[in-house]
Amino acid sequence: MLRRITMNNFRSFKTKTTVDLTATGYKVLSNTNVYNNTVKGTFFVGANASGKTNTIIALKVLFDLLFAERKVNVGMQRCLFSSEASFSLEYEFEFSNTAIKYYIEYTADKKSFVETLSIQDEVVLNRIGQSAKSEITENKLYDDIDANTLLLREIYFNTKFRNQDVLKEWFDFLMNSVYMDGYRETIFSPGKLDLDIEEYLESQGADEINSFFKQFNFNQRIEYSNSSSGNITKIESLEEKDIFFKREGVGEPIPFPLESLGNQKLLRLLPAFFHVVKNGGMLIVDEFSSGLHNFLEELLIKYFMKNSKNSQLFIVSHSTNLLSNTLLRPDQIYAVSFNGIEGSTLKRFSTEQPRVAQNLEKMYTSGVFGGIPDYRDDAVD
Repeated sequence: MLRRITMNNFRSFKTKTTVDLTATGYKVLSNTNVYNNTVKGTFFVGANASGKTNTIIALKVLFDLLFAERKVNVGMQRCLFSSEASFSLEYEFEFSNTAIKYYIEYTADKKSFVETLSIQDEVVLNRIGQSAKSEITENKLYDDIDANTLLLREIYFNTKFRNQDVLKEWFDFLMNSVYMDGYRETIFSPGKLDLDIEEYLESQGADEINSFFKQFNFNQRIEYSNSSSGNITKIESLEEKDIFFKREGVGEPIPFPLESLGNQKLLRLLPAFFHVVKNGGMLIVDEFSSGLHNFLEELLIKYFMKNSKNSQLFIVSHSTNLLSNTLLRPDQIYAVSFNGIEGSTLKRFSTEQPRVAQNLEKMYTSGVFGGIPDYRDDAVD
């Protein structure tokens, strides 16, 4: 699981900033929200344009550089209001009680990478520019490395980490992860998983989703078929198959495009949600709350924490109702602030040592943790 991310001169994070996921001394929700002394995810809250999304883009960049089939404009990831030409990202994971650290640095004007991979603090891959030394491959020395590609990516696709079980476990975790843009409703799966709702229903059917609806009293179910009928209406699909909603007490089919935007978003979210809960990995969702009722957001977080094991949920949201010790521990929440030319900063709620009985939402809105907008309504009549 992911233990830390450290960003330096990355996007709005001009100074070195760390997201820490190691569990602190809190006992609350330890049985559900913590696994192997690591919290099962983080919630980023803050004003618009504070840098919340940039924290999870640090993970998306890792996915893109290691797995994406398209070229990535890496130089645009550096802080654009900094004179520094390079940025760096360091990721710390732990699998089978083994620590993995992966450091990436990119210098935009030279178009040059630095890569360092350490296992239990022993450097096993060290790259500077187009040259590298490796302890995880038969070929110990590399030169003339593609300047636009990570060497670790090349090694993985060429060797699949033969005889490197902990690295296989790490990459399986990454490939089971999913990045979702809740506003644009786009999905990126490093492992190229079939998590589009139509693809999921074609391969898995509707039983898992309908069971979830029944378990939590949604009073609705879905059908994925060529046609659907009620007592009054029968609808034939114009495509091979379509998604239809049926609500208890109504029974008539409602085609997916005519269903509420909230239900559409929920249905697009659930395949990735179920997959990560069952298989491990990270579910990373920007604009998590877009279109979802507060109670539904809370239900999804509780379900994830209770039913997942080696899985982590990273969400960006403006929903302050999620700031509750019944949902998330103080060490699972970060307030994000933007401080002008100094850039974005993070504050972990647990640094203020709030008591379990305290209201985290009220503490946040009163400014204890930062990350709140300073709007003024003087001009509003």
